[in-house]
Amino acid sequence: MFQKKIEDALNEQINAELWSAYLYLSMSLHFQNVGRPGIANWYYIQFQEEQAHALALMNYVNARDGKVLLKPIEEVPTSWDSTLAAFEATLEHEKKVTAKINNLYAMAEDAKDFATRQKLNTFVAEQVEEEETVRQIIDDLSLVGEDGTGLLQIDRELGARTFTAPNL
Repeated sequence: MFQKKIEDALNEQINAELWSAYLYLSMSLHFQNVGRPGIANWYYIQFQEEQAHALALMNYVNARDGKVLLKPIEEVPTSWDSTLAAFEATLEHEKKVTAKINNLYAMAEDAKDFATRQKLNTFVAEQVEEEETVRQIIDDLSLVGEDGTGLLQIDRELGARTFTAPNL
């Protein structure tokens, strides 16, 4: 068993991961609706990753003899003005997730909860990768602007990606 404040913070993170999954599912559906199946695929993979993060944390809380408390998922946006705007929103969201993970890591460190800190190491590393990937997509989108050929190429690239469950 671990400290109540750590259990509460992990539950908050679980719910944040589920909200993120819901957001990325919404983004996937938006891009399906506007005829960008590759970008829809990329966001669907993000949806699956966020679900995997939540499940990993749920399993961890249960393994530590804690109790997972799921809360209602708040509403998410359902449309974006452009592909670039969606990815800029994604980067801002990922930065917030990074801050939440870092705060949780610091809390575990302060509580001398080394098992939780160790569990969070993979989440810390994952956030670096997430932000880097989104920044690269933003750079590519900024480079092509509204050029249809460039957008088609990016859509195809993102459509080629497949889901690999993270090792959490």
